[in-house]
Amino acid sequence: MATIRGAVLASGNGTKLQSLLDSIFFGEIPELKLLAVISSDPNAYALVRAKNAGLETIVVEPGMFPNASSYDMAIRNKIKDLDIDFVIDAGFRPGIGKETASAFRNRILTIQPSLLPAFADLRGLAVHEEVLRQGLKLTGATAYLVSETGGIGPILLQTAVPVLDDDDAVTLQRRVLTDAEWSLVAEATKLWCAGKFELRGGRAKRKA
Repeated sequence: MATIRGAVLASGNGTKLQSLLDSIFFGEIPELKLLAVISSDPNAYALVRAKNAGLETIVVEPGMFPNASSYDMAIRNKIKDLDIDFVIDAGFRPGIGKETASAFRNRILTIQPSLLPAFADLRGLAVHEEVLRQGLKLTGATAYLVSETGGIGPILLQTAVPVLDDDDAVTLQRRVLTDAEWSLVAEATKLWCAGKFELRGGRAKRKA
């Protein structure tokens, strides 16, 4: 069984990272060797979770670079220095740069808190505010591979979450996270590392 060297990009609390770490701990992703967590925020709790799991932690702060391009290069170089095969974006800000996306085409997994293509241009709480504003009855989350331009590439998995009558943006955001995003990041990583997706014509087909 070939070993896949992985890294996580995370800038926040790291709950999606923890879901991934739990799956690895219980032997659910045997192909993956997670090596490091890279963050843009030295105070991100994701770094604490990483250290508790025995992973290398790397902080690359955007404010130390003159522009987005040079910051993107720094992130890309860190990933290359670690000889990484697969990158999991678990809430990384300011996002995946275009050159990094191109260098790791179809090898960066990320999660969007909507059923793509809905609200593809929105992030965070704004997604859930728009769901409520439009009166949708169903939302959810999508796991996909980042395209070579940094956009939405092949969609791997989606999970639907009902919108409740008494939801506000905060409660909906929390439920999408706990009921969809946490499981999607682990399951999509597991299936990708096990070679269960066939990429063809910009689409991902799940193998039997």
